[in-house]
Amino acid sequence: MHIIPANEASDVMLEDFFKRNENLDRNSLVEKGFVVKINSKIEGCFILDEMDEKDAYWLKQLYITRTEANKLPVLLESILTIAKSLKAKSVYVHSHQPVVDILLEALQFHPQKDASFVDKYPLKKGSWWTYNVS
Repeated sequence: MHIIPANEASDVMLEDFFKRNENLDRNSLVEKGFVVKINSKIEGCFILDEMDEKDAYWLKQLYITRTEANKLPVLLESILTIAKSLKAKSVYVHSHQPVVDILLEALQFHPQKDASFVDKYPLKKGSWWTYNVS
């Protein structure tokens, strides 16, 4: 598994990935995201977007193909390492899948129930999680 900035991936690889995953926001991903290469093919992506809060990042558009889903825990650990290199103090994730909730809890993310935070970033369904980067 190799993680690179999306804007450094070849156009051919990106085109193939977006053809297979049409529901992803291509512009945002290429502008400020990363792609996950596995066996010379892009199999996943994510965006670590800086938030208004100092030293906080929002993990957005986290995606990995079904065939590589077993690598999700390792991918999340790698994302936290990248966040640490960005001097992040915290990483926020909005999850709308129970399986992801279980994984986040296992990786020591904490449910975010602080009303001021949740109200500032309202999303209709799912739950917010935070990880304190040390």
